Amino acid sequence: MKTHAIIPIFIPHEGCPHSCVFCDQRSITARESAPDEAETRRLIESHLATIEKNPRITDREIAFFGGSFTGIAAGKQEMYLGIAEEYRKAGRIGRIRLSTRPDYINEAVLKRMKRYGVDMIELGVQSFDDEVLRLSQRGHDEENVLRSAALIRQAGIGLGIQLMVGLPADSREKCIASARKAVSLSPSAVRIYPTVVLRRTELYEMYLRSEYEPLREEEAVETVKEMLKIFARAGIDVIRVGLKSTDNIDIGSDALGAGTYHPAFRQLAEGALAREELERQLGQMLKTVSDPGSASEAGSGTKKCRRMKVTFYSSPESFSDMVGLKGANKIYFSEKYPQLNLRFAVDRSLKRGAYRCACEDGSALH
Repeated sequence: MKTHAIIPIFIPHEGCPHSCVFCDQRSITARESAPDEAETRRLIESHLATIEKNPRITDREIAFFGGSFTGIAAGKQEMYLGIAEEYRKAGRIGRIRLSTRPDYINEAVLKRMKRYGVDMIELGVQSFDDEVLRLSQRGHDEENVLRSAALIRQAGIGLGIQLMVGLPADSREKCIASARKAVSLSPSAVRIYPTVVLRRTELYEMYLRSEYEPLREEEAVETVKEMLKIFARAGIDVIRVGLKSTDNIDIGSDALGAGTYHPAFRQLAEGALAREELERQLGQMLKTVSDPGSASEAGSGTKKCRRMKVTFYSSPESFSDMVGLKGANKIYFSEKYPQLNLRFAVDRSLKRGAYRCACEDGSALH
């Protein structure tokens, strides 16, 4: 049940003098220029016209995305924030968030954010590895991130961290290290974006020159899966995984070139997580029913489990992840364990992202 809605206001490339190798804000936001005051109000009203008809949505939020918000002119920042604050005072939205660069945070900026009641600042960190940041032409380093995160927390504003996977000189190990460093900053929320190579970017030219090789989809899924495990263990909410196929991505004009893009990337990663956990539990179950004195424990277990009925359980919210995109997990388990009679079902007592494996005699593993 959806109870939260974000009203996104995209401000493409405003306030950012840098040209990161992966960035083409016009393609990402499908806009050429930032909205003025009238258009900003029109966009908000357009979203609210739909949101306010849904009584289930009790948490409404205006979010300024797409550029480096705290780098634009102070007067323009105040224009946008003033509009958002008007809607909050009127009771039509409850929260305000924005995204910016780690090197565009200072005490004066945060004083302004506090004055307008900004609830969360998301930092476009991308990576904590200085080599990756340098080759991506980010214009900031890890030290900028650590300093800015500390200032945001000291100001009493929620901290969000945005990470990317598969940038130049990146690796699975570096991505996992970045996830762990992000956890050490105690953010309220995290976003993870596998790198997508857009036309009209330096990264695309690097790809054409064979100077950069995008991650294969399966590599990106496995890396993000491990990062999700790190954030889950820390109790940190991952609010977005991958770019969505929405009107804010200019796919229609062939803006996307080579790279990792999938409209359901999060389900791919969370489906991989579900498969890993279910197979872990299943392996324990098969081991417990194997004849302990058998010369071939696996073979004995296979023989004894040949007609065993096994049920995989998830919460209603995680059922699609358990089954896998287009039934991928169902296919995987049925092909790998043809000796088992498998079933997928809902257990409403389970939390989202938790799974349970049970055999027909009532035994279960948690």
